[in-house]
Amino acid sequence: MPATAPVPQLLLPGQVAAAPGPIDLAPMFLMHRAFRRDLDAFAGVVPTVAVDDRERWGRLARRFRLFATVLHKHHSGEDRAMWPLLADRGADAAVLESLEAQHAGIDPLLTAVREDLGALAAGTGDAATRERLTAGTARLRDDLAAHLANEESTGMPLVQEYLSPEDWDRLDREVFAKDYTAREVPAVLGWVAAGLTDDQLRRLPGANRIFLAFARFMARRFERGEARTFGGAR
Repeated sequence: MPATAPVPQLLLPGQVAAAPGPIDLAPMFLMHRAFRRDLDAFAGVVPTVAVDDRERWGRLARRFRLFATVLHKHHSGEDRAMWPLLADRGADAAVLESLEAQHAGIDPLLTAVREDLGALAAGTGDAATRERLTAGTARLRDDLAAHLANEESTGMPLVQEYLSPEDWDRLDREVFAKDYTAREVPAVLGWVAAGLTDDQLRRLPGANRIFLAFARFMARRFERGEARTFGGAR
């Protein structure tokens, strides 16, 4: 493909690499930041909540459902479209298989955490459930962190090498963005925008003046809910 000038890449706390190249990978890295933030929060708060505090467990279960939904859509889009496109272009098959295998390994961890949160919220869980959930959220945090590091250090360099900015924009429009319903978009925007600086917000796709104002509004609304859900652990 014709040479294209590299763009400045975003490097966020916890991120292990920012592959140079012509594609602006900021949207990917901003999603990764939110995934890391969430699992740090879940792993930190779960051991502190009383087993019989059903209201708090209910909040955590609903909040985890948002996290798990976004993560599933993110991984599904990569498995359905990004990795196959890279494979078609000749990218390293071993790297792509490793990334897809990590997705498959994360799915049962999501299911286990969701079930234990549901049991505690329903009042059918006990101290053993919370102990298992404590281990499960820590395992999920660590395994997802390892996957995100792998994706940033080995997967994104393949994106820069084998895809064009036009490919990337098409994937965003036709795969990732289309996975969200109109009702889901505001909540997900608040989820990803929470805690970002204005400069970081401007790296999101479609970041015009109206978009940024709405993103800030949804981020503030999201953060109020976070304080009620996570409390001091947040």
